[in-house]
Amino acid sequence: MLDRLKAYRAKRDFTRTAEPAGKAQKSGKKLSYFIQKHAARRLHYDFRLEWNGTLMSWAVPKGPSENLGDKRLAVHVEDHPLEYGTFEGTIPKGEYGGGTVLLWDRGSWEPHGDVDEGLEKGKLSFTLHGQRLKGDWALVRLHSNDKKTHGRDNWLLIKEKDAVAKSGGKVAVERETTSVKSGRGMEEIAESKKIWHSNRGKAVTAVKTQKKRTGGSLLSSLRSSRPSSTKRRPARAGSMR
Repeated sequence: MLDRLKAYRAKRDFTRTAEPAGKAQKSGKKLSYFIQKHAARRLHYDFRLEWNGTLMSWAVPKGPSENLGDKRLAVHVEDHPLEYGTFEGTIPKGEYGGGTVLLWDRGSWEPHGDVDEGLEKGKLSFTLHGQRLKGDWALVRLHSNDKKTHGRDNWLLIKEKDAVAKSGGKVAVERETTSVKSGRGMEEIAESKKIWHSNRGKAVTAVKTQKKRTGGSLLSSLRSSRPSSTKRRPARAGSMR
């Protein structure tokens, strides 16, 4: 059986991050959809569609656009565990994907036709039923000989013509900057110090009262407790992580 999370696990050291190792699950009739705003090395939006028990994932540097004619680059990355979709918090700097993560949208999606065939042919059409994004969309693969690919599996995320498509004006990622889960913005999430961190097995929250009692930053103490001999996995060239 194909391990759809093999690449995901290979990029992470689970002795140093409490991100879920996860396992492929059986998808039901209703397929989940998520977008996470991710301030890693480069700000981008992680676009995730549930399929075959994991989350197919694309990194979209500018975020999705509901405007007809806009074609947003979407870099196909490794599948993620289903548990990853609802995460919101901070991954420590220096670890893979280090930075603040905000749950920007969530809901479900309906594929138009056979998903595996669409992925193979390079066009996946679908309808989104999100809290913020709705209607018909498509992911279209760029040809491998296109100069824009830079050796990556690059796609375009495109809004298709329907009743909710727009022809101009501010797009949703410009209008909506808070979390659909907590109502917080990126700065508030970063300041909350809720992090996925090493040697803890779960997210850790450092609140102001703890700082007062200890006379220092809990985050600083956690960082200082890391083994200095542990090597990091280098970021892949051109990566937004």
